[in-house]
Amino acid sequence: MSNQGNKPFIGITCGDINGIGIELIIKTFADSRMLDICTPVIFASSKLINFYRKTIPDVNFNFQNLRDLSRPFARQINIHNCWEEEVTVTPGQLTEAGGKYAIKSLRTAVQALKSGHIQAMVTAPFHKKNVQSSEFSFSGHTPFLKQFFEVDDVLMLMCSDNMRVGLVTEHVPVKDIAQYITRQNILKKVAILKSSLQKDFGIDKPKIAVLGLNPHAGDEGLVGKEEEEQIKPAIKEARHSNTVIFGPYSPDAFFARGSYEKFDAVLAMYHDQGLIPFKSLSIGEGINYTAGLPAVRTSPDHGTAFDISGKNRADESSFRQSVYAAVDIIRNQGEYAQNRANPLKRMSEVVLSNVEDEQIEESGETGN
Repeated sequence: MSNQGNKPFIGITCGDINGIGIELIIKTFADSRMLDICTPVIFASSKLINFYRKTIPDVNFNFQNLRDLSRPFARQINIHNCWEEEVTVTPGQLTEAGGKYAIKSLRTAVQALKSGHIQAMVTAPFHKKNVQSSEFSFSGHTPFLKQFFEVDDVLMLMCSDNMRVGLVTEHVPVKDIAQYITRQNILKKVAILKSSLQKDFGIDKPKIAVLGLNPHAGDEGLVGKEEEEQIKPAIKEARHSNTVIFGPYSPDAFFARGSYEKFDAVLAMYHDQGLIPFKSLSIGEGINYTAGLPAVRTSPDHGTAFDISGKNRADESSFRQSVYAAVDIIRNQGEYAQNRANPLKRMSEVVLSNVEDEQIEESGETGN
């Protein structure tokens, strides 16, 4: 497949057909400047696109129907019809059809990603309840992609201009979180995080902070044992693998004092521990990146927003940033591979930061 001008082909899933996904897509790519950085391939149906296009006055959104995925139209918006049948669209409603066609879009796009017809995939949000079926029994995109690509583990990594936050556990009930906070699980997530920071974000020697699970990071075992028995041993072992890593930090003090600014990424133990400060403190529009896959997948950091669907009120900023991030990661991966193919060039560009690391270690505190 020829990629004219080295602009990557980015696959776009439609998400729940009754949510804000298509509105986000239309608003994002109505800006013709987006075609200067990538060629979008939208996995949905032209009828669905036309339905939502009518809800957005004065939008300039023209597209080509794409039948052959191996030959996208460069510098144009491509629509690959994943279904031909008439589908009832009811914006703002949680329906069986909303989930069914979201999964049709996802499955078609991810197969195109695996086959190399697209270089990255940006997923619009779906609702976790109405996508459940005998063919799809996952809590979200991330576990589905992990199984589809047959990888041992992946990392949900939230990214913005001023912070990156990865999660040890994702969509797990709070009462069950502690059982997943093991030395082995933490080490696997740290390894994925370190590798992603190097390959996907171009950080040669990343500095990673690890949060504790319990209040005050356990107070040396007084408030829970996970820090002493699992988290600290994992951090110690990771250091033996030449990883620049510190912690465990008490989450409240860590974010309140701005300590996250000293690190390239933070590893949180569970969903809300990481996402609440991320969404509260991140500068710029946050995105979700699935690290650890043999392919690039990003998404906006929000849901289907049924309450505003079809009302021309959706803000496409996070979705647009997801496209930017996908393009950037593709470029960074290419540069990483090129540098490894030319090790002398890489050695000349590496700047060691041992002094800075020592300063972080000397000033680091658990915030107890």
